[in-house]
Amino acid sequence: MSRRPGTLHLNAFLMGVGHHEAAWRLPESDPFAHTDVAHFQELARIAERGKLDSLFLADSPVLWNNVGRRPSGALEPTVLLTALAGVTRHIGLIATASTTYNEPYNLARRFASVDHVSGGRAGWNIVTTAGADAARNFNLDDLPAHRDRYERAAEFIDVSRKLWDSWADDAALGDKAAGIWGDQDRIFPPGHVGRFFKVAGALNLPRAPQGYPLLVQAGSSTDGKELAARYAEAVFTAQQTLAEAQAFYADLKARTRAVGRDPDGIKILPGIVPVLGATEAQAHVLADELDRLIKPEYAKRQLATTLGIPPDDLDLDRELPAELPDEDQIEGAKSRRTLIVALARRERLTVRQLIGRLGGGRGHHTFAGTPEQVADAIEDWWHNGAADGFNIMPPALPSGLVAFVDHVVPILQRRGLFRTEYTGRTLRDHYGLPRPVNRNAADRRLVGQAV
Repeated sequence: MSRRPGTLHLNAFLMGVGHHEAAWRLPESDPFAHTDVAHFQELARIAERGKLDSLFLADSPVLWNNVGRRPSGALEPTVLLTALAGVTRHIGLIATASTTYNEPYNLARRFASVDHVSGGRAGWNIVTTAGADAARNFNLDDLPAHRDRYERAAEFIDVSRKLWDSWADDAALGDKAAGIWGDQDRIFPPGHVGRFFKVAGALNLPRAPQGYPLLVQAGSSTDGKELAARYAEAVFTAQQTLAEAQAFYADLKARTRAVGRDPDGIKILPGIVPVLGATEAQAHVLADELDRLIKPEYAKRQLATTLGIPPDDLDLDRELPAELPDEDQIEGAKSRRTLIVALARRERLTVRQLIGRLGGGRGHHTFAGTPEQVADAIEDWWHNGAADGFNIMPPALPSGLVAFVDHVVPILQRRGLFRTEYTGRTLRDHYGLPRPVNRNAADRRLVGQAV
């Protein structure tokens, strides 16, 4: 195995009582913990004890799934992040927010607020949101076209950065003697007029400790990769095999270089669902127990929606139908649909088997084994050009996170692959990324030099 310099980045993806859809049915699980702030605060403390770079909350502006399937509904993530900021000191705090169903001004303000509250630990996972159900919650009859959603996202990010730059870092003076609190000449209203947005005034909040929150992106379609190459500083992705992960990694790094950015400035973090046991056999017992608790009628309907076919076209004990809609006929979750079909075809899985494989991580790589085996798998992908780190997705919470922090992290630390202490203050420090220069202030200095 070839070696590479540096260390891994590890992010804890927190989802209710676990990523496995049947985790709530385990005897030790609290089926109502997904709306309990104390539950998430304890998870945040566990993740920080493991010195993880960040934690992450997913979100969607729609009620996920049939409520019979698993604990449904979620606390608004940026609100929850403020509660987590108060019980942690170091770990980064990342939340998902949609560019399709928000406006730049209120969202830029919300993330800047989290960055202030946390002392510079906020990150924004930028999504365009698939699914017609969400569209119908926001005055639309159907999902906007895939390309339109990504073009809106690009303009949304541009406007947000203008808003975060609308205060110079030194605009707030607090000069009591002169009676001047701030310098109005150091305020830069965006005055933006574009295809999707018109935003006139400056943000009503001083520039945040990080300048911008860490910008994260999670789409793996062609449009998603183009957006990531232009803007993202971390990418959450789903990859099933080392070869697929290597191809995605090389492609996205090349796209980043092609738009004039340093490829090291974008960290690629595939998801991994680690099912841990003291022995490999014990890990597989837990995985099998979770899979047996899945109710296939719910999962079958969700799979049919992803594939764009009626549920009756799926037979639990047969493989996927030979004929499925082409990818260009799918407007939502294109990359995840492609991954699922490829997995099913490659391993010739029945629908029932496929549902079991997806139950733990919705297409993310699920690995059952000992802590040493999980650490080996992580190290293999890290050293072989497939990942800059991982999005850790415990199948059950809090037990799966405790097991990873207490048993896998120490192995990675002993191998010199992961930090033993935090050395920076902000989320950008953890990821080894610079604080963005305020473009308005930089332009003003250049003008002054020219004069």
